[in-house]
Amino acid sequence: MSRYLIRRIEESPRILLRTKTEIVALEGAENLEIVRWRDESGNIESYDIRHVFLMTGAVPATCWLNGCVALDGKNFIKTGPDLSEADLAAAHWPLPRAPYLLETSLPGVFAVGDVRSGNIKRVASAVGEGSIAISFVHQILRE
Repeated sequence: MSRYLIRRIEESPRILLRTKTEIVALEGAENLEIVRWRDESGNIESYDIRHVFLMTGAVPATCWLNGCVALDGKNFIKTGPDLSEADLAAAHWPLPRAPYLLETSLPGVFAVGDVRSGNIKRVASAVGEGSIAISFVHQILRE
């Protein structure tokens, strides 16, 4: 998220910002009326709230992929031209061709969306990357 937007959110008296919390209940008859969440210490708070916005994906949950596909320094998945010769050598890249645009260091495995290194972190780009990856899957199936 851009710094200016973070600052606007933090400075707005109309926005209640809560980090490191888990929403445990959303309540309301026809619209959202009450939100309950649990904070880090386990305390549950309840507020009359009409709108909830979530920000997820800022920190990739990819540690389980370490050793399977190449990750960058922040644990985002490296793909295509972002894969260095060293990445490909470490992964024992077996093909004579370079990885396709969204292909990981594991041939035939693609990464799209926020989890991909270099992604611009927008839904529209993730959807577009998904459709591009599908075309590469079809190409691999023809090989």
